Amino acid sequence: MKTKRVLTLLAAGFAAVAVASAPAMAQDSHPAKETPKEHTKEHGKDAAKEHGKETKPATEKAGIEVGQAAPDFKVKDTDGKEVTLSEFTKAGKTVVLFWFNPGCPYIVKHYGETKTFNDLAAKYKGKNVQLIAINSGAPGKEGAGLEANLKAKKEWKIEYPILLDESGTVGKAYGAKNTPFTVVITKEGKVAYEGAIDDDSGAEKPGKTNYAAKALDEVLAGTSVTTAKTKPYGCSVKYAKN
Repeated sequence: MKTKRVLTLLAAGFAAVAVASAPAMAQDSHPAKETPKEHTKEHGKDAAKEHGKETKPATEKAGIEVGQAAPDFKVKDTDGKEVTLSEFTKAGKTVVLFWFNPGCPYIVKHYGETKTFNDLAAKYKGKNVQLIAINSGAPGKEGAGLEANLKAKKEWKIEYPILLDESGTVGKAYGAKNTPFTVVITKEGKVAYEGAIDDDSGAEKPGKTNYAAKALDEVLAGTSVTTAKTKPYGCSVKYAKN
């Protein structure tokens, strides 16, 4: 009888130990997992981070930079002739580009009593300098079109080309936003100056300092341009979407 009682007590003890150790064994063999919510949150962070790395667009600079190559172009002038920048630089000429709109009062001021651009062309005639006016106005915009520019060329006695960039391709390549935005380009095809034509941003009178003339003097002398960039002023270029 005693033996039977001892065996009964031992069996009960083993059962208790087995029950007590069961949760611990289950915990060891099945480690805790993330809840679906936690997993989604963490995965979302990682995915967004990686996605941002892969899809972040490269930064692109619009327009031109002093010291960099000036964009070449091929555009017809008011005479129907195709004009390229490279035809002049390859011929050893320094080029002055400026954006033109005969309906803009800031252009008118430079062709009134003081003929800034015509005087610039005359001053550097015979010094391998070529002026080129560019009208990037879209069809139907102020100052755009062949007729308006032919009329201005005749009335203002302009002896250099006026290019009709009606698509705005050249203007946008140079980052031109104003008339008369002005660019001086060396015979090597590099941008030496960009910005305003002079230091008076009003629409009444020309300024005392002509930045383009100053840059030309330094370029032709083979020295560095002391004022290579200024803030342009004038009317907005009349692109198609303006």
